[in-house]
Amino acid sequence: MTGSLVQRFLMRAAMAGMIVAILYVTNFSLIAIFDAIPVGDETLLGIGRALGGIAFGWALVFIYYTKSELLTSNMMIVSIGGYYRRITAWRGLKILTLCFLGNFLGGLVIAVLYTLSTLPQGAAGEAMLAAVDIKLGYVTGGWEGYGDLFVRAVLCNFMINLAMLLIYNGYIKDDITKALSMIAAVFVFAFMGLEHSVANTVLFTVVGLNHGIDLLAAMANVGVALLGNFVGGGLMIGIYYAYVNDDSHYRPKASELT
Repeated sequence: MTGSLVQRFLMRAAMAGMIVAILYVTNFSLIAIFDAIPVGDETLLGIGRALGGIAFGWALVFIYYTKSELLTSNMMIVSIGGYYRRITAWRGLKILTLCFLGNFLGGLVIAVLYTLSTLPQGAAGEAMLAAVDIKLGYVTGGWEGYGDLFVRAVLCNFMINLAMLLIYNGYIKDDITKALSMIAAVFVFAFMGLEHSVANTVLFTVVGLNHGIDLLAAMANVGVALLGNFVGGGLMIGIYYAYVNDDSHYRPKASELT
């Protein structure tokens, strides 16, 4: 599709960005609702984060079943293709670049629509602003902050592509288990505060258009997250499992044939 059907590939990627934008704001809306419920000196923030993570998990399910294109999943795909020499490094980079562009454009469409509504305002808006402050804080916290951001990005896409590996390898047959696998993976990343390059891009776009944002810091965050996501999904899942499952170099010993 990135050869003769670039427009359709971008449209598939844009739909993934739209889905992420809608479900990610849903996540922050749930967080805001439960954070406003007092329990003694605390609030029900933890429950809100858990429910928000579950709700956000459906984004990956919707992306998969609509055959949309998400950058972080494609990091594993192109890495496996590269290992088996079915794709060149240049073609892999082209796929990832076009996918990221489409994801951004889709998120931008929803972000513009949000500016015409009150959805990113109020408590939900405050929750998103708080999340942005944390994410941008990594790139203003020196090398320690960058390291924290990188590790969170690695673990994030490790989980996402671990779930997608279970689905792509064909061992999971029923749709319910597929959906639960994807929801569980996204729940872990959302609840633990791991860093997803596409989700961050969408969040920064929504907040930037509605509240303003430090553009350079946001770009730095996304850049580090992209690198970490590739390591977690492309190398630690894609290349790792391509290698351990590759039996093309296996030559049984004579004793094993008798």
